[in-house]
Amino acid sequence: MATVILVRHGRTTANATGLLAGRAVGVTLDQIGRDQAALTGDRLAAVPLVGVVSSPLERCQQTAQFILDRQTGAPYAPIEADLTECDYGQWQGRTLSDLATEELWPVVQSQPSAVVFPGGESMAAMQARSVAAIRRHDAAFEAEHGTGAVWAAVSHGDIIKAILADALGMHLDLFQRINVGPASVSIVRYGPSRPSVYATNTDAGDLAWLSSHIHSGDAPVGGGAGTKTP
Repeated sequence: MATVILVRHGRTTANATGLLAGRAVGVTLDQIGRDQAALTGDRLAAVPLVGVVSSPLERCQQTAQFILDRQTGAPYAPIEADLTECDYGQWQGRTLSDLATEELWPVVQSQPSAVVFPGGESMAAMQARSVAAIRRHDAAFEAEHGTGAVWAAVSHGDIIKAILADALGMHLDLFQRINVGPASVSIVRYGPSRPSVYATNTDAGDLAWLSSHIHSGDAPVGGGAGTKTP
């Protein structure tokens, strides 16, 4: 299959103040977030992307634009509703410090598969629709551009953590063990036998090696020789 680069949006005004923004409109990158997104755009400039798929929320579209601005070509850049933020329902717009006093909070931390946010979405449904969207776009990009295709998906922290948990074969109840920072890059390839996770939560480093074809056969015993920068 193709290779997907999972990019979380840069820091926002809500992140900086400890607010759970959810799907609220008008939440945009602050100056630090713009700088983070610009750096991610610089890192991905060496990788010819066939597509940059974004959540519809402003902070993701802003981050996606920083990536698109550094591409020499014109990648397909659709909006994907199924990559939008979790619907936190009545939790949206409240501070994290306030939410930490709720009875549901420890369940979110230790058993997210059982969580349904009041007036909102279940975390299991969030994972199901986001993983399905990633796999759907991945198959489409491979069908059009071949197995060497590389594309980016710009989304949100919990969404990317849920996608990575699925790729790692982890139960959703373990996904809080994964960290995904603002404007970070994680890399997954959905091979014929299983997904392969090449990176998680990176915010520095050369990504030019993604321009070369990634071997997607059996996992090398002993770890193999690694990737090479072209």
